[in-house]
Amino acid sequence: MRFGIRTIDEFDVKDKIVLCRVDINQPVDREKGTLKSTARIEACVPTIKELSEKGAKLVLMAHQGSDIEYKNFYTTEPHSKVLSQLLGKEVQFIPDVCGPAAIEKIQSLNAGEILLLDNVRFVSEEQTLFEQKLCLSHEEQAQTLLVRRLAPLADLYVCDAFAASHRDQPSLCGFEQVLPSAMGRLFEKEYCVLSELMEAPERPCTFVLGGAKIADAFLMMETVLNASVADHILTGGLVANILLAAKGEDIGKGSMDFILKSNYGEYIDKAKVIYEKYQDKIVLPTDLAYTEDGVRKEAKIGSIPEQAGLTDIGADTSAAYQKYIRESKTVFVNGPMGIFEEEATEYGTKAVWEALGDTEAYTVIGGGDSITATTKYDKTAAISYICTGGGALIRFLTGEELPVVKALRHGAGITKE
Repeated sequence: MRFGIRTIDEFDVKDKIVLCRVDINQPVDREKGTLKSTARIEACVPTIKELSEKGAKLVLMAHQGSDIEYKNFYTTEPHSKVLSQLLGKEVQFIPDVCGPAAIEKIQSLNAGEILLLDNVRFVSEEQTLFEQKLCLSHEEQAQTLLVRRLAPLADLYVCDAFAASHRDQPSLCGFEQVLPSAMGRLFEKEYCVLSELMEAPERPCTFVLGGAKIADAFLMMETVLNASVADHILTGGLVANILLAAKGEDIGKGSMDFILKSNYGEYIDKAKVIYEKYQDKIVLPTDLAYTEDGVRKEAKIGSIPEQAGLTDIGADTSAAYQKYIRESKTVFVNGPMGIFEEEATEYGTKAVWEALGDTEAYTVIGGGDSITATTKYDKTAAISYICTGGGALIRFLTGEELPVVKALRHGAGITKE
């Protein structure tokens, strides 16, 4: 047991039905029906392989796609094919989550066989709106359809989805209320590494915050500053634009309109309070980039064209950020500096990742976009630790107990009769 959570070392899984929640959510090429990345799938392979080799009848549960917009939903069938290739053995797939077909398939599994259920978010109680609006307790989650149908079939629940451990949903927190529970190898590794690292990061400790997940970014920023963990915070993307606006800088009408139309206006006031208190630690861009007819252009702060849509940090800012990173001893990164998927707007992100690749600092990357950038710029081997989750990493750094951690600690006290 570690941190009050049981590990799979404590269970004999031979001939036992094991429900294993993984996070293999990846970008999808819908036209080809394939995955654009396999990083998260590769990360959970050790747990899946170990449980299968020990003779478990293994049932995998996972989500695919953000459910804020229904168009983001997608089947997990392509994931079963990738897993089969990585494991060198068949991972069966069934287009059902907890219906009669899934139940019958689970009951027919033999020792060592692996079955991947379809996207759990096809079940309404697994959706974000369900989580946010109903706010079910963990005991109430144990009464949801998913848990009531699958838990009676199983001997053990294993959670290997650290990347989703900040979510409070039945597939993540409900099974621990009724089944003996353990964390998988990936969950164990990520939770332990981050716990040990955050106790005493080597300094200077620099955070690089970018991307478009504003709520998470500002939560992390405020927490690490209040706790005196961060010596510097380098900002990019929407995070930087909002802070610049809060400081009173003119970021152009086009960018300001985007912030307001995206309902991020409330963060300007929040950013103003944070910046006034910690302006000696928050580093803002001195120049930004935008595109005109597909051509990259840059402008100094104070000279941003009225209708420019800001898409990246500028060259001067990129050079300054590289210097901070190379002079740091610990670096956390969550989010790119701009729209790095396009050549005209990838300069800042590429520059930051180049510095991450050659710094002597202990580097930690978190979040899907950050992992994608790491792969794109071929820096995977150079990064000290890659955390599969962005939101989970951020919530962990706040010091709050993650919902899944709380549930797993509860599950540590349950035995199967």
